[in-house]
Amino acid sequence: MTLADARARAPHLAVAQADPDADERLMLRLAAFCEQFTPLVALDPPCGLMLDATGCAHLFGGEAMMRTCILQAMARLSFTGRAAVAGTPDAARALARFGQEIVTPPGEDEIFTRPLSIAALEAPKETSVALTRAGLMTLGDLADRSSAALTARFGAETMRRMTRILGREDARITPLRPLPDCMVERRFAEPFLDLSAIENVLRPLIAEAMGILERRGEGGRAFEARFFRTDGAVAVLNFETGAPSRNVEALLRLFRLKAESLADPLDPGYGFDVIRFCVLNAETLAQSQIGFERQGAQEGDVADLVDRLAARFGRERVLRFAAHETHDPVRAASYVYAASPSRPNSWEKPEPGEPPLRPLFLFDPPQPIETMAQTPDGPPMHFKWRRVRHLIARAEGPERIAPEWWRNAVGRDRRTRDYYRLEDRDGRRFWVFREGLYERETAAAPRWFLHGLFA
Repeated sequence: MTLADARARAPHLAVAQADPDADERLMLRLAAFCEQFTPLVALDPPCGLMLDATGCAHLFGGEAMMRTCILQAMARLSFTGRAAVAGTPDAARALARFGQEIVTPPGEDEIFTRPLSIAALEAPKETSVALTRAGLMTLGDLADRSSAALTARFGAETMRRMTRILGREDARITPLRPLPDCMVERRFAEPFLDLSAIENVLRPLIAEAMGILERRGEGGRAFEARFFRTDGAVAVLNFETGAPSRNVEALLRLFRLKAESLADPLDPGYGFDVIRFCVLNAETLAQSQIGFERQGAQEGDVADLVDRLAARFGRERVLRFAAHETHDPVRAASYVYAASPSRPNSWEKPEPGEPPLRPLFLFDPPQPIETMAQTPDGPPMHFKWRRVRHLIARAEGPERIAPEWWRNAVGRDRRTRDYYRLEDRDGRRFWVFREGLYERETAAAPRWFLHGLFA
């Protein structure tokens, strides 16, 4: 009705400007709060939440008790809600919005949804009017008619909605967050307030999760600690490791570093009701044996250092080199997050007894040099770089590398390069190239550059 008519009936009616964005943020906050009951929570527009309680209800004493706990938690946050439990999401929604707030026994959704009004279909207005005029007042009336005739007249979507509400067809929900690979939690009879003892709670939780992963032969790489406060706020701490890990103490150190680096410190408020530890990503972790030289321990120390740096300064600030599948030496390596998983393509290894194909040190940009070389494809006999002349004793090449013309305009404009590995009479090794080809007619003559130095 219009605002004037509404105020005539309710003079003390409170009116506020609608803010759909704020409503959506509120629903997302409530959804995060409800994850303490089940990790599978989805939004049910316009003002509902859908929780998949499969495998979780026994933690609360059954589905009826779980429903009561959820409504009581909402009441503490000053929200009034209606809740129903059924075998399918559509049946639960229809019962909560248009029927009784009940818990249907397994396999009996149709018995309780057949008496519901046609309005439970939430079909377009013209469809609801047509169904009513046809004398179909309840879902049971609709279910007793020929499905082919009803589909031809009212559309397949209306019939699909009816079959899902009656429990004949199940459609799983799409949760806001994917289900973690492993999850353990601790619930408190009274709100937990002592932050100084938070690690005493997390240590057995992490140990329990690592025990589960050990039985699977896996290790965790991405972890999450969630703290559910009594006032509905949820604090989340995420950290990860560069390699699969089951080290409880190392994970506790990462949690401590992450908590210390927070701009907004962890605040229990009126206390935590639930503390949950999740392994978001788990990978196969084979048992490794440390050799007599303890090389495995040294590699583990480096990985632990990288994890601690990433936890303290953020994963985007700790980088490492990664190989790319490209023939262009300029793009052969790039920076990636140190904690990100290694790619299957590794660095090319030289043949046994052969020198490396690429130098460890590259100049950016390449250094111009003055050369005396044989044409058209001969290596330099000597070259001058930084006022020092180098006489060549050995040379290998050319290795012709064309630019990646398909990437961008810069690649198309760059000229073909012929690379040589050179060694001067003093044993120093260089990686040089000639930009441009003598046999091609070009506007500018080919030029020589020093691109890198071998160790």
